[in-house]
Amino acid sequence: MGHWFYRNIVEPGKLPMLVALTSFVLTFLVTRVITRLIRAGKGPFRNITPGGVHIHHVVPGVLLTVIGGFGAVGSGRHGLAAVLCALVFGIGAGLVLDEFALILHLDDVYWSEQGRKSVEIVVLTAAVVALTLGGFSPLGVNDLTPDEQHSRGTLILYLLVNFFFILVTLFKGKFRMALFGTVVPLLAVIGALRLARPGSLWARRFYRGRPRLRARSGLRAYHHDKRWTVTWRRFQEWIGGAPDRVVPGRRER
Repeated sequence: MGHWFYRNIVEPGKLPMLVALTSFVLTFLVTRVITRLIRAGKGPFRNITPGGVHIHHVVPGVLLTVIGGFGAVGSGRHGLAAVLCALVFGIGAGLVLDEFALILHLDDVYWSEQGRKSVEIVVLTAAVVALTLGGFSPLGVNDLTPDEQHSRGTLILYLLVNFFFILVTLFKGKFRMALFGTVVPLLAVIGALRLARPGSLWARRFYRGRPRLRARSGLRAYHHDKRWTVTWRRFQEWIGGAPDRVVPGRRER
């Protein structure tokens, strides 16, 4: 086990990424536990409100992300400094993305339906980083032979084709597939070839005068959402807590 860890993680310089991913996930989970305790009025934790201003944890998160990010750029992929910077960056990123919905909406939507976006972006980020750590390269560069990678024209063409499929998948309203398609190009190809989701940019542009395609698109989206939405929402609530069901705009945390 130790030999495998050194050969596949330490030697290729992936240890900082592993540390960043671990600290990112742990920070998010610990933060969610603390905020759920604050919400329930249990434990010693309270909101930080100096001078009546609620200091959200995205504030120290931004500072830690900046410090860790710039430190990582200057420290390379090996050595203690790289690991420490990765640790700081992971903690900061966990704090920032836990309040992604607040940044997106410019409002305290932490315990609202919109707040689910924070949990979703954290899960997707962790999954993509884990895939990269496992050997998947962005835009599928690892699928090329050494000769193809040394051929500048072939490499650029390969990257552009994969990027094109990612863009098409995104325009078809399939954000998750486009995101995972950055490290697993086959997913982007599948997303680009299948029907667009109703209401997407692609559907509004190309399905406008094609009622049969619009109907098929709506039916496929309905069956997909019916099958997966409830499970996905329960998973989000299990990780991050259920949103408020009563008074909209509630600010208590």
